Amino acid sequence: MTGSLNLGWLPRAVILGLVAFVIFGPLANLAIWAFAEAWFFPNKLPSQWGFRFWEVVFRPTGRAMEALNVSIWIALLTVAVSLIVSIPAGLALARGRLPWRALIMLAFLLPQAFPSLPVYINVARIFYEFGLNGTVAGVVLVHTLHGLVFAVWITTAAFASVDKELEQAARNLGASGLRTFFTVTLPLAAPGIVASAIFVFLESLDEVTGSYFVGAPEIQTLPLTMFLASMGGNYQISSITALILLVPSIGFMLIVERFLKADVMAKIGN
Repeated sequence: MTGSLNLGWLPRAVILGLVAFVIFGPLANLAIWAFAEAWFFPNKLPSQWGFRFWEVVFRPTGRAMEALNVSIWIALLTVAVSLIVSIPAGLALARGRLPWRALIMLAFLLPQAFPSLPVYINVARIFYEFGLNGTVAGVVLVHTLHGLVFAVWITTAAFASVDKELEQAARNLGASGLRTFFTVTLPLAAPGIVASAIFVFLESLDEVTGSYFVGAPEIQTLPLTMFLASMGGNYQISSITALILLVPSIGFMLIVERFLKADVMAKIGN
């Protein structure tokens, strides 16, 4: 009986072990491939380790760092365009008495509701007619299409979580509506807006399909470089680029955890 009680931890340990394997197993495989110079079947581990492929990625004549710079530049532009749309839209959806408000909120989810492949094929055809294929502007527009989901919904929740009594107090002290917005409403909603900007940045930084159909081959982003390397069987290059992309993702998600509070999360979708 005592032995059976002592084994009560076993199911939880098995579940935790499986969860850890699912999460860290692929990451461990990436790390192994990143330092493997020779790895052939049926060897369980690489037969030769080294940094040769890291030198290929980071050499001045390599395309990876150039692609990373392009990815960051496109992600920053995507954040800017998304915020230009989401801040007034979020304020209107949170405070304005708009007809069909639920339908408008649902409309921003539609890009995520359909399979991305046929959507991007048709977008590429339309962009070709306007000369946007193979341009940074075209890739930014495609990334913004998906980024607005995070930007509008989280920004709306951020504005909805601002205490209206604080705004009313500012108005009672003589502040105009515009000054109240910039001195009270916007600073209080800023953590949620920053969190939405980070989500948009990460979404843009990891986007592959839209970048491929709209931007390639003229616009080469780092995720696209990773995709083409993996399709060509160059797992070392693709693993190294994946690890490079993993660094800002983890760092920014830790920042999001600090900015996106429970009161903001509770307002999402309301």
